[in-house]
Amino acid sequence: MRLRALLETDALGLRLLGGDDELDRTVRGVMTTDLRDPSRYLSGGELVLTGLAWRRSADDSEPFVRILASAGVVGLAAGEAELGDIPDDLVLACERHRLPLFAVNEDVAFATITEHVVRQVSGERAGDLAAVVDRHRRLMTSGPAGGGPEVVLDLLGSDLDLRAWVLSPTGRRIAGAGEPLPPGTGAGLAAEHLAATRTGRRGPHRATLDGITYSLFPIRNTGRGAVPAARDVRETVLSDWLLAVEADASDWPAARLDLLQGVTQLIAVERDRREAARTVRRRLAQEVLELVQTGAPPAEIAARLRVAAPVLLPGLGTAPHWQVVVARVEWDEEGGSPVEAGAAAQSLLEEILVDPAAPGSEIADRIAVAHTGGEAVALVPLPAVPPAAAEPAEGQTDEQDPDQDGTGLHADALLASVREPLSAGLADDGRLTLGVSAAVHSAEGLRGALEEARHARRVAAARPGPVCAAGHHELASHVLLLPFVPDDVRRAFTARLLDPLRDYDRRHRAELIPTLEAFLDCDGSWTRCAGRLHLHVNTLRYRVGRIEQLTGRDLSRLEDKLDFFLALRMS
Repeated sequence: MRLRALLETDALGLRLLGGDDELDRTVRGVMTTDLRDPSRYLSGGELVLTGLAWRRSADDSEPFVRILASAGVVGLAAGEAELGDIPDDLVLACERHRLPLFAVNEDVAFATITEHVVRQVSGERAGDLAAVVDRHRRLMTSGPAGGGPEVVLDLLGSDLDLRAWVLSPTGRRIAGAGEPLPPGTGAGLAAEHLAATRTGRRGPHRATLDGITYSLFPIRNTGRGAVPAARDVRETVLSDWLLAVEADASDWPAARLDLLQGVTQLIAVERDRREAARTVRRRLAQEVLELVQTGAPPAEIAARLRVAAPVLLPGLGTAPHWQVVVARVEWDEEGGSPVEAGAAAQSLLEEILVDPAAPGSEIADRIAVAHTGGEAVALVPLPAVPPAAAEPAEGQTDEQDPDQDGTGLHADALLASVREPLSAGLADDGRLTLGVSAAVHSAEGLRGALEEARHARRVAAARPGPVCAAGHHELASHVLLLPFVPDDVRRAFTARLLDPLRDYDRRHRAELIPTLEAFLDCDGSWTRCAGRLHLHVNTLRYRVGRIEQLTGRDLSRLEDKLDFFLALRMS
């Protein structure tokens, strides 16, 4: 309820002394106090009633009002029974802190005001919510013109004073009313939600970030592609949206919880509508993928791309470049081999390829992702470089590569903002691995790009951790080879070269291993290496001689330098 409603209730005997422009503030509770510092009993949103027994002099008003304002109190009602007229120092302090001040007639008991506020806030709230949900239902069933989730959240805020946001499984804001969440909060809430879902706990889930409590309600997929409730939760945990409400729902009555669940069902209807619209783009991606994999003529693939480009990049004047991204989600099965989840990878890749700073869900509709077997494959269009930007400099080719000029996709950047929530959703029995190709400029290059992305994904799969990615640039380096060296070969190779040095370092604290690393990093330059290690050159020569003596190798030979380099990398 609003402060204005209290002022308009004659039976409460309130008279406004200041703050007439703040009367639309919402009252969430009421507290009676005569403590000089009641802050530990305040949580924000209260109307404070006081008999002014805390006031000994005019200097007491300023600190008392400052404490109330800092605690988020929405208004102060002072009784006239103790002092008669309300002191001017209290009126001025409330004006300075923009805190509405009411005088309470001495004939009105504080208990009367308290009973009225409690009845309005709690007794009528469930009825208000039911009316809100009914309004949402009428709006959303009327079609897209109804406004979708944004309208739902606006009404939650205006009618129920609940701040809420619809988030993707990676924490990206899809819809929200009012101010956006602080940076990083969306990913943190998504991580809390996914971790709680993986444990099998039913929503809403309670999460506290930066001192603010949120309640997280899952938004289930209810459309034709929905997974039956009896199926494994891992099949949907990485694709479901969630509703984050800035409130603690743990003490809500069952009626309110049921009605909030109704709100999530309404949002799910909108999500299903958008999922259906995405079917066209998925079909385009599937057709192109099948043509590329079966070795179709480039002319046929190019024709299909010409059909796809206007759908994926409406208004684009020139043919785009393309990149291919391959992703795989695998779940460990007890006593068995990993289970691949192609549909989960498809849904997740569609989300990962969206700029995390881009609100809404329509932006994801420009991503075409197919899946075959347990693998998701994305065909990502990149706008061609504008003519002015593509003007070649001396020594450059006549067309700038978007993968090199920063407009293309980079493997590490794709996962930077989503690693936390996805790791929570994958828990200790799931893995996501992802590979990114270089940009290609024609249909002829797509088959090579697909193989390149698949090779990069296998490089990522050889690395530890639940969420790993690799890019095409790593395929032209020793980095490509090292993950595939068998563990027993790796151990034998590094032990033969490095164990003598490690043993010597343990016995003599000689730091031969750090010296070897610095020497190789300085390309064998005695002067640069000595400067980096803050050693005299003669001391460095003594250490290098000891390394050669212990290992039987010669650090002036390229082959021995290469062996040491690889041994250090594999260790």
